[in-house]
Amino acid sequence: MGTLVGHVAPGFAFFALGLWHLFNHVKLHALNPSLYTSFPWFPTYKFRYLEPVLIMVCSSISISMELFIGPRGHQPFDSDGTIPSNHLHNFEHSAISMKFFVYAAFSVVLDRISDVNPIAKSSLTQLLGAVAFAQQLFLFHLHSADHMGVEGQYHLLLQSVIVVCLVTTLMGIGYPKSFLVSFTRSLSILYQGLWLMVMGCMLWTPELIPKGCFIYLEEGHQVVRCSSDKALHRAKSLVNIGFSLTLIGVTVFAMSFYLVLVKFYGEKVKYSTLEHHENEKFELGGDDFEDVESQKGQSKVLADPKSFIHMGKGYAIMDIER
Repeated sequence: MGTLVGHVAPGFAFFALGLWHLFNHVKLHALNPSLYTSFPWFPTYKFRYLEPVLIMVCSSISISMELFIGPRGHQPFDSDGTIPSNHLHNFEHSAISMKFFVYAAFSVVLDRISDVNPIAKSSLTQLLGAVAFAQQLFLFHLHSADHMGVEGQYHLLLQSVIVVCLVTTLMGIGYPKSFLVSFTRSLSILYQGLWLMVMGCMLWTPELIPKGCFIYLEEGHQVVRCSSDKALHRAKSLVNIGFSLTLIGVTVFAMSFYLVLVKFYGEKVKYSTLEHHENEKFELGGDDFEDVESQKGQSKVLADPKSFIHMGKGYAIMDIER
């Protein structure tokens, strides 16, 4: 992190993950609301572990960028083997990526072990995800970099989104059948990614820096500083407005996305249900036809007195034989 690419790349990963979860949760709920149960991750048709493997790949790339590719000497340590001050944030960011790597790796391990109860598997996977979000919140809140200015306002609002991710992930353990919890968690992950992308564009694009502020090189990385308190206050207000507008946009998108998917998959359910009812009616109609035929036969017997004589003769013969 600390650059445009360092925010946009992980932001896009979170955005894609949140969108993938949002799509699957809405689809599952639309197909069968009464039997809906949330999943911590979703397998794909051709390769079951595509989602956790992609998380591990993205986490590995992030760790490599922070510790080996990004630093000038392609290693984060000083000449005496200590961690220099300007690389502390690299270790913090890489620790976040390491935790998400651990989450994805154990998601695969738990899924492949058949001896573990399915409910315990899901709960433990959710707990691993919650720990990852908790560590992310902890490191962003106690970040070694100076986040008192405009960048600090962006990170403060980012922490509020991470809190929602953490709380809804923990709630998913106790309420696995709650669609609202899963919907909110997916949307918060999506929004976290979107806000990271917004941060990268707004903080490291010179044309988008607020009036009265400028990009300044400090301790080996670029930061945004403002020339006066008035300019800083205005810049923070613009960040708050941007956060609010982005939230409105995400809300409109989420509701529209939900309505479209419910209409699409709901019609499929209605069609299959209607077809099922029609088949039941056809089967019932066949049974009714047989009942009518039997009733007709009985009415013929009742209408023909000879039939009673024949039946009487039959019983008489049986009595004689006895």
